[in-house]
This record gives sequence, C-alpha cells and structure tokens, in this order.
Amino acid sequence: MKVTVQTPATIANLGCGFDCLGLALPVYNSITLEETVLPGSGIEINIIDEHNQDNVENIPRDKSNIVYKAIELLYNYIGQSPNELKISIKTGIPVARGLGSSASVIVGGLIAANELLGQPADEAVLLSIATEIEGHPDNIAPAILGGVVLSDWEDDGSVVSKKLPWPEDWLITICIPDFELSTGISRSVLPAEVPMKDAVYNLRHSAMFIQAVHTKDEELLKLSLKDKLHQPYRTKLVPGLSQIMENLKHTEGVLGCVLAGAGPSVAVIQNGTNTDNIKEIVSSTWNDMNVNAQIYTLPVEGEGAKIII
Repeated sequence: MKVTVQTPATIANLGCGFDCLGLALPVYNSITLEETVLPGSGIEINIIDEHNQDNVENIPRDKSNIVYKAIELLYNYIGQSPNELKISIKTGIPVARGLGSSASVIVGGLIAANELLGQPADEAVLLSIATEIEGHPDNIAPAILGGVVLSDWEDDGSVVSKKLPWPEDWLITICIPDFELSTGISRSVLPAEVPMKDAVYNLRHSAMFIQAVHTKDEELLKLSLKDKLHQPYRTKLVPGLSQIMENLKHTEGVLGCVLAGAGPSVAVIQNGTNTDNIKEIVSSTWNDMNVNAQIYTLPVEGEGAKIII
C-alpha cells in the first residue's frame, strides 16, 4: 500500500503571537509512504527538492530523519515498530526560511502513516505527536488544520487549537530572501526571561489580533501585530528587516509586516490593494543590500494536510 500526503507551508508567530499563532499558505511539501514487500529491506528515505537539490543534501536519510521519528512515534503509540518502509519527501517549501518546512514533513509523514495503519490516531493524537517532535504547535496546528490557528501545548502533552475566521480579502505577500536562517540560531538570540511589561504588551496585542480577525478590523490588526518578545532580538539576524518594516509602515494596503516564523522570510499582511507597489518596496530595499528575493502574494490556505493518493 502507498499513501501520499500534501501539506501546506506555514508561518508562525505573526508578530504578537509568539509560539501560539500560525497560518497556512498554498505552497506544499508532499510525503509518500509505502510498505515495501521485501523482508529485511529496512527503511529507505528519498528526498527531492523542487527548487534546488543542494538545499536538501544535509537532510538525514536514516532513522535520525524527523519524518521517520514522527512515524516511529505513531507506530509505538499502537504498540508496533516500523519495519520495511519507503519514505519519499518532495519539498516545494523552501528550507530554513521560516515557512514551516519541518512541520510540514512531520505532519505529512504522520498522516500518511496513520492511513497505512488504518487510522488508529485521531486529530488530537496527531497534533500531540507532531508537536512533540517539532517542539511547539504554532506551525504544526495550521499544517494539520489549515487557515489561521491559535494553539497551545498543555503540560499533559495535549494540544489545544482553534481556527480563526480569516477574512478572504486579507492576503499574504511572502518575501523569501536568498539566504537561510536556522531555527536554532534564531532561537539562540532570544532571552531566557523577558520584562513583565513586554509580556503584558504581547498579551494585549494578541487579544487585539483575535478581535481584529473576528471583526475584520483593519486598523486594529495594524496595531495588534506589534511584538516585543522575539522580533526585536531577531532583527540583527535578518539584513534589511527593520528597513522593510519602516518603509512599509505608511504604505497603502499594508496591514502589517512581520517576520515569518524564525525568519528570514518576511510576511506582509495586506488587504489586496497596491500589491505591485508593496512588492517593489521590499524588493528594492533588499536589492540595495545585494539581497535577492522571491516575492509572492498568496491567500491563506484554508485546508490543512490532505491525502492526495
């Protein structure tokens, strides 16, 4: 039996919602999982990058691969161990750009394995296992559910998640520079503790975000996206980030500009107007610093991971 799962890219944090807000985008990875028939053939992992095969050269092809680890946890959940499996990973989501590439393949592998095993795990179990591998649910939840998702990882390992009613005419201009930034490095610059006033600041703005989305309030959304927990510390890791944010601050159609996940990609939330000018501002800002970028304007992907074969 063979199963292929398509999983969307995701953007975590969205400014104010550090480690608890995320959204899905219509850019995809796919995972194909196949039970091989030859006894003793073991685990085979193949990886194909649609953009540049060099991007995935250093991804493990053995049992240390995160997709295999996720699959193994699901098998263990039902008291089994994976034996002869062929795992094929096709990556359409750029790696190390803040677009949830790791969450995408973790989720894809889990859902494919769950299908092979006869669907022993429900959505709650899949969310919990995937979050255990990833370390936080902000990318995992929208990868599974689609849309814009508020999520929390409880002390007992369960994940609480809720989709928010994102307005269809609010688009995401995603700006992907030609350099990588690992999540590990991006997290290493964050302080172990933050001032109480900064924590309260983000609490206020997260509440504003949820209200803005429910009421389609553009002015409130603009206020809500401000952050003091992660973006100020990560700015130095992303050349041009502060200039892009400043240049877009008063641009028509822009509802906010945030770091995509851990970066280095930048996400501009807009209302569907003035798109070409928004792209030009970002492109020219980075061009002045000799940074090339791919820039796309996309809707939020309403669907999460799905079985396509």
